[in-house]
Parts: sequence; structure tokens; C-alpha cells
Amino acid sequence: MNRSCSSTNLFLLALDSLSVYRNLLEDSVLGKLRELLAGLEKMDLQLRDIINYYNDFYFELAKCPGLSLSHHILNQLIFAENSFSFNAQAMHPSMPENTLDQAVVSDLKNLETIAKLDSTTLKAEIAKLYKNNNTGNYPDDAGTFPESLLQILPDWEFSPTLLVNREPEHLRTLKEKFLTSTCWGDCLQDLKEFHRQYGCGIFARSIAFIWERTEGRGSLKCVERPDPITLRDLVDYHDERSRVLENTRQFLKGYPANNVLLYGDRGTGKSSTVKAILNEYHPLGLRMIEIPKAFLADFPQILRLLHNRSQKFILFVDDLVFGDNEENYTSLKAVLEGGLESKTSNILIYATSNRRHLVKEYFSERAGLQSSNREEEVHAGDSMQEKLSLADRFGINVVFSSPDQKQYLKIVEGIASHRNLAIDQTTLHKEALQWALWYNGRSARTARQFVDWIEGELAGH
Repeated sequence: MNRSCSSTNLFLLALDSLSVYRNLLEDSVLGKLRELLAGLEKMDLQLRDIINYYNDFYFELAKCPGLSLSHHILNQLIFAENSFSFNAQAMHPSMPENTLDQAVVSDLKNLETIAKLDSTTLKAEIAKLYKNNNTGNYPDDAGTFPESLLQILPDWEFSPTLLVNREPEHLRTLKEKFLTSTCWGDCLQDLKEFHRQYGCGIFARSIAFIWERTEGRGSLKCVERPDPITLRDLVDYHDERSRVLENTRQFLKGYPANNVLLYGDRGTGKSSTVKAILNEYHPLGLRMIEIPKAFLADFPQILRLLHNRSQKFILFVDDLVFGDNEENYTSLKAVLEGGLESKTSNILIYATSNRRHLVKEYFSERAGLQSSNREEEVHAGDSMQEKLSLADRFGINVVFSSPDQKQYLKIVEGIASHRNLAIDQTTLHKEALQWALWYNGRSARTARQFVDWIEGELAGH
């Protein structure tokens, strides 16, 4: 049989013809599909082997939302990082805009070909190839081709409509462009604009990330469900919060902006403020990466990863405080001051702490200022000032203090009103003050925990 005329050969050729999007062949689904198609091109491969290839591919496809090959391929090409997508989203493109266009259009057409492959087409091709082979090497007593064996293989279909999911509007819009287009190659400009506005790779997929280490190597992990808190949910502390908001707006507009330290009493809304800022401004290209204090030494690696990206990034360090002689202190100090590898204009650092002095200081150090002990540092005063000055290296310091009783009750009222709780003010105040005595004292966090409790109480009666 002339295999060059088979449809499996055309699908295989479409995969092998990928150039700019060639790394998609490393995807588990497309990799298994390629193994299946390549197996069908081998004259001596037994049907049993092809059945195994088919089910290996289906096993990977079944992990995809909606069991849809077309939607999986769309996800892969939309979030791909390659020379085209990275150049389209870069603040300073490294090549003329149209240099890769022709190759990308060709890849999009080939991916469309693969996306429209369904199980019915593939099963028919398998049956045709093995019937024409006429080897008689089939797993039944008569030595005839087992049609029933193909019929029970699992199916999938081409899905030309959007799946029902919680994807952002801009992502659904782009996918709909592809799925309703008569030629995926015509969607080149839409894809370019998507990368230009939302970036590529992991940064187009999510708005919040956590830096983590696995086997000694640092990497970004998407936060699938970021804290949904909004600025509207935060009551009081308007003056403190306004300084951070104004700085963030300047940053997003491309104007000079400062690193920010939010410090003060626990439970006053420092971390919530930073998270609410992300939810408010991510449509303008803001992304946030939370960096555990233990991994601050990875700052240079993170800066290189974010270099030349179109998005604006806030590196968020929560609950910041240093012990004595911590190398992470030096790493943060270098980034704040600007070393040989300084942060770029698309990066700011927002940190929270319960203390103004971020580096622990000991009485022994103060004693060293007048000590005759040979083991004490000669210039102990310089070391002490060095520790006390870390907070000053943040351009903006914002203090969040515990509320007095009047402010605490105002916060309780605001949260209860936002949730439309049917409770009289006298009872609300009485219960709120009692809650503060029983638990963590007066704070914005305590107010929110109290309203959570009282809302549950009201719902249960």
C-alpha cells in the first residue's frame, strides 16, 4: 500500500512540520499522538501494538478538560513560550515584528489540522490500513480483521465550541476567535495582541505565583485560586492604604515608583492590602509573586526571569524579619539598593512586617559600643546602624496601628454592612467587644473573624 497517500501521513506531516511551535511535540498528549501516527506508518507493526499506542494517547487526552484535543492544542499554543510569543510580549522586541509571521501562520494551520482529528477518522484509517495489509495476523480464530475491537476503543470528537469553565474573558475571547475561524492562520494578529497585552507562558496563565524550591532548584508555581479579597472588602485605614494605591498606579503607568514596607501591629490588614491591590489592578497587567523569606537569596534568578517582560510585577514578601547573620538580609539589601544586577522598571518589592526594625538587634550589641572585650566588634555602632537602616531602603514606609475601640467598632460595622447582616447596632457592638476580649484583641482581622462568626450564628437561627 502507498502509505504517503494515507490521512495518517498527513496528520504526522502536520506535526513534523512545526517549527516555531516545535516544543509542543514535548507535550505528553501530542507526543503520544505522534507515536500513534508514526506507528501506523510502519508496515510491520502488529495491530496489538497500534491498540496500545491508541490507548496510551487516549490516557493522556483523558486528563484534559472536556476530553477535547482541539481545546488542549489551543491551550498549548496560547501559553507557549517560543521566539514568536516572547518577542510579541517583550518590552523591547529583539527582532522585526514580521520576521516570524510566515512560519507562525504555517504552524497555526498545521495545529488546526491536528486539532480537527477525531476518533472516527483515526479508527477508519486503522481499519483501512490493516485490512489492506491482509497479513492475517489478527487476534481472532478466523484470522479476519476484528471490527469489534476497534468499535470498543474510546472516542473523542472535535469540539468547535467553548468549554464551560471559569477562564478569564480575554482568554475565552481568543479561543472563540480560533474555534470560529475558517483558518487558524488568520488569527495571527489576535494572538500577537494577546501576547502583547497579557504576556506568554506562565504569566499569561495566572496573575499570582509563589516562588518555591524543588530539589534545590527554584521555580514559579501558579496560584490557581488567589485570595479573592478586594479593596471594597477592606474597611478603614484609608489614609494608609491610599499611599500604597497611589504608588501602585504610578508604577502601572510607567512612572517612577517606590518599594513599599507596610509594618505595624498584627491583624491590621497589611497583607490583605497587598492582595487586594493585585485583584484591583491585574487587568492593567499587574502580576504578583510571593517569595518566602527563606528564598530571598534567589532574587537574582527571579530578576533574570522577569527581565524584558511586558507585565508589571510586585514581589511580595510577607512577615519580613531577619535574625542575626542571615544571608537573605544581604540579598534583599542588594536588590533594594541596586547592585550590578539591579531590578528593572517593571518590578517593585512590597513587604509586610510586624516590626519597624526588620533585623533583630541585641543588647549585647549596644554594650559593645563601650566594651573593652576583645571579642566585641570594634565598630559596633556601624553594625547597629546598618541593621536599623534596612527599613529606610524601602522608599515608602506605611504604618498600620491597632485600632482603638471606636475604630474597631467602625470596622465591624463596615464589614457587617457590606454583608447585609440583619442585626441591631447595640447587639453588634456588644458582641464585637466581647469577641475582642475573648480572642485576639482589637484589630481588623479580629473584626472580620467576629463578623464571620456572627454571620454563621444568624444563618443558623
